[in-house]
Amino acid sequence: MIYLDNAATTWPKPEGVSKAVKECMDRFGANPGRGGHRLSRSAGETVEETRRLLARLFGVRDPKNMIFCQNGTHAINLALRGWLRPGDHVVTSRWEHNAVARPLEALKKEWDIRVDYIPSGKHGPLDLDRLKTSITRSTRLIVITHASNVTGSVMPLEKIATIAAEKGVPLLVDAAQTAGVLPIDVESMGISMLAFPGHKGLMGPQGTGGLFIAPGLEVRPLVQGGTGSRSEELRPPEERPCSYESGTLNTPGIAGLGAGIRFLMERGVKEIHRKETLLIRMLQEGIQSLDGVRLYIPEAPSVPVVSFNVEGVDGTEVAAILDQHYGIAVRAGYHCAALAHRALGTAETGTVRASPGYFNTEQDVSEFIQALREIQQAFAGF
Repeated sequence: MIYLDNAATTWPKPEGVSKAVKECMDRFGANPGRGGHRLSRSAGETVEETRRLLARLFGVRDPKNMIFCQNGTHAINLALRGWLRPGDHVVTSRWEHNAVARPLEALKKEWDIRVDYIPSGKHGPLDLDRLKTSITRSTRLIVITHASNVTGSVMPLEKIATIAAEKGVPLLVDAAQTAGVLPIDVESMGISMLAFPGHKGLMGPQGTGGLFIAPGLEVRPLVQGGTGSRSEELRPPEERPCSYESGTLNTPGIAGLGAGIRFLMERGVKEIHRKETLLIRMLQEGIQSLDGVRLYIPEAPSVPVVSFNVEGVDGTEVAAILDQHYGIAVRAGYHCAALAHRALGTAETGTVRASPGYFNTEQDVSEFIQALREIQQAFAGF
């Protein structure tokens, strides 16, 4: 199988990831922070070590500001529902994943919040002038995806953060496509909250993710319950991170996430990005060489994601043929990003998306291009 669906979940994982998960379950599968025995302490240290690794990776001074979540969507919901209030105004882009767009639409109904969706600019994925003029006194949050999961376009995050700082508005960044793919330093980049999954660029297991919350930002917890601390009180603890981590954490998943991050640090995020950039350029050039295939190339810098359509062939059929006849895994449809497809002009059709990862090879890309050529030629006469 040639796996080109890394924008959904990276696979295969580094060897150490499954090993760390199994070791956790076999050797110290107890609840972290829920007892004084050695198994509980080992589980707790595993959790805290991964928290420290995340802090190092993202330039976070105090690891306590790094909160574990179930996934990126959970992290975004915590940020939105914990920070916004009824009647607030939010500014976001038209390239957002449904992990952002659906909670915002729900809050429009529940809390009467107002949302401005900023379109693309003439030479980039976001109209920065429109962003500036959309911010008002009631604007409480700017929410931006770091990179589109449909086209791979990377947002001008530094410029957005500068505008947010000038206007005094916190910035929430959805790093689903960039965590572990591009260098991120929350402090130097002016990021107030960073939401990320663990199972994509960080190369951890599904069911992991997190949210960085800047010091001093008062975000209400999404869930209350047992934290393993101050258990004699009915009032939940207010200190980070335990105030946001009620219930039993996914310790085996967090152990695997830690192993994925160690792999990233050993290889280097820049080196991984260099290899993935080479593969994505090969993909783009190969698809562009084909007749009857439309490629949606971003004008901005991009992460390793390409979207395309074969003329006259439904995208789901293209994906099915690639899977069943060539053993190649891609994704077809709307990629949980309705707003992005409206902006791209593919709201009626969706796209086929190919997303290489670090463990793909140039041979994988060549075989994919040849398969796509054969599919296009087979349907050209119909």
